[in-house]
Amino acid sequence: MRITDLLKKEGIRIGAAPADKAEAIEQLIALHDACGNLIDTAAYREGILAREDMGTTAIGMEIAIPHAKSAAVKAPALSAMTVPAGVDYGSPDGLPAKLLFMIAATTDGDVHMEVLARMMQLLMDMDFTEKLKNAGSPEEFLALIDAKETEKFPDEVKAAPAKPEKKGYRVLAVTACPTGIAHTYMAAEALAKAGEKLGIPIKIETNGSGGVKNQLTAEEIANCDGIIIAADKSVDTARFDGKPVWSTKVADGIHKPEELINRIMNGEAPVFKADKKAENTAAVGSESFGRRLYKHLMNGVSHMLPFVVAGGIFIAIAFLIDAACGVEMNGDFGTVTPVAAWFKAMGGYAFNFMLPILAGFIAMSIADRPGFLVGVVGGFLASNGATFADPFAAATIPSGFLGALLAGFLAGWLLKLFERLCDRLPRAIEGLKPVLIYPLAGLGIVAVMMCAVNPIMGVINNALSDGLLWLNEHNLGVVLGCILGAMMSIDMGGPLNKAAYVFGTGMLAAATTEGYQVMASVMIGGMVPPLAIALSTIFFKNRWNADERKNGVVNIVMGLSFITEGAIPYAAAYPLKVIPSCAIGSAVAGGLSWLFNCTLMAPHGGIFVVPTIGKPLLYLLALAIGAVVGMLMLAILKRPIKEDK
Repeated sequence: MRITDLLKKEGIRIGAAPADKAEAIEQLIALHDACGNLIDTAAYREGILAREDMGTTAIGMEIAIPHAKSAAVKAPALSAMTVPAGVDYGSPDGLPAKLLFMIAATTDGDVHMEVLARMMQLLMDMDFTEKLKNAGSPEEFLALIDAKETEKFPDEVKAAPAKPEKKGYRVLAVTACPTGIAHTYMAAEALAKAGEKLGIPIKIETNGSGGVKNQLTAEEIANCDGIIIAADKSVDTARFDGKPVWSTKVADGIHKPEELINRIMNGEAPVFKADKKAENTAAVGSESFGRRLYKHLMNGVSHMLPFVVAGGIFIAIAFLIDAACGVEMNGDFGTVTPVAAWFKAMGGYAFNFMLPILAGFIAMSIADRPGFLVGVVGGFLASNGATFADPFAAATIPSGFLGALLAGFLAGWLLKLFERLCDRLPRAIEGLKPVLIYPLAGLGIVAVMMCAVNPIMGVINNALSDGLLWLNEHNLGVVLGCILGAMMSIDMGGPLNKAAYVFGTGMLAAATTEGYQVMASVMIGGMVPPLAIALSTIFFKNRWNADERKNGVVNIVMGLSFITEGAIPYAAAYPLKVIPSCAIGSAVAGGLSWLFNCTLMAPHGGIFVVPTIGKPLLYLLALAIGAVVGMLMLAILKRPIKEDK
């Protein structure tokens, strides 16, 4: 959906001068009303103000994008205005907003997220935003956006009929990362630019947090020369049967896009076979066993994260409510007041799905749909600790996160082996396999396995918790904090980062002080790299070229929002200088967080969940010290450049 399809010239005001944020919002709503975009202006205003109460929609760089989903909206639409003098919009970087867009979205679907994603891709170009701010008329404003969209998304422009020989894409690609946010779209952008540079038509499907976008069609797959899969989680590959496929990690899509495209064009990609018996050799032929193991794990993690984040924040809200009411922090804390008890219960219900979802999607990644049952049941059995002697788990120790991981992998592989054995059964009962044989055998396999494993995993789980207590009691917890902080920074969204984050969320579910300290060290470690780079571009400008300095301010917002991936472009350009610097800064921050006994009850959110942090001022101090250490390390390791390039 193009921006120019949603924005009319009647919905644009050039040279506005609102007195404050409230007046700016009213003027943008009035533009929507004038265009006939609203059914009920008052109801839509209520939605916009409710969203602003959650936190400012200013994104920095003199830009604000207020938005709301509302039944009062007729159809998705935009309004916009420029404010030459600027208006205070509570921006994270302190700059007044001079360019404002307001998104009106209907309640069906996630159009507002699509529009936000597209606008962010366009508005990251500082020269483009400056042109918009200086537009002299609504017509010029629209023309600038239309030209930029055509440049940025050329595949949306219909091919000229005079050149039928260029119809279709030579190369197709699929990008996906566990969280479906930064890496997914960075890889897609890098591949698109590489295709344009090489003169090779390419189409990229993104498997992001909002679902599959720009989906590859059967006709495109049939006519292409080959497919690149740059993904850290499982994606649908059966549709690529018989086509050359090169499968790799999403980081290669970001850092080696030209190499990947050339592999397809040079015929280096093996032909993919969708037949199960062939073990999908093409898809995995270019991957090691460890790489496949990681993809199965990330498939589970990516589906588990929404339950962790939403459930964790609900539980954190419960603690905040009881704390605000002066409730004593004892065993009932978070459930004393009725409202807090409701939030705690709802968050707990979401948390209860965490381990079954993790194990279910790991097993599904290994054994396809039949694996889902064994994984979900295995994850549930891991969470309640059922054994042969105590099948109702009345007095057992749950095997927890580690047990769920084992359930996902081991049950998935066992069921896959069972599926192979079933290939020898008569073809007459083929229809019974998915509805009777696989579920029945799968339940038996996972039930026996987990009842046997739970006692062992429970002991290991307890040993880990006791180990944390021991480290803390012997003043060695700071070492763990340093390690977790560094892991979050070393590969910035890669395996080590995800391992630390998954460990942190697993400890968060334990609802202990040590678990909250672990989560605090994990999050602060992920916040430091973008902040260290941003500070370096501000205070050590001679270390960076003009583009790097210009984009540095964006990392302030990303770092404070716990989006580590903002540092990736800098780490990719100068890995031996940026990665060690950021890792040291993150380790210092993680260690200080533990030393200060800071706790965190929410699994995400950066500074926006400060109220859920124990000793928040000391936590922010640890964050500042870590960012400054990272900045100083960069100043030492990265020498001044001679000239901007």
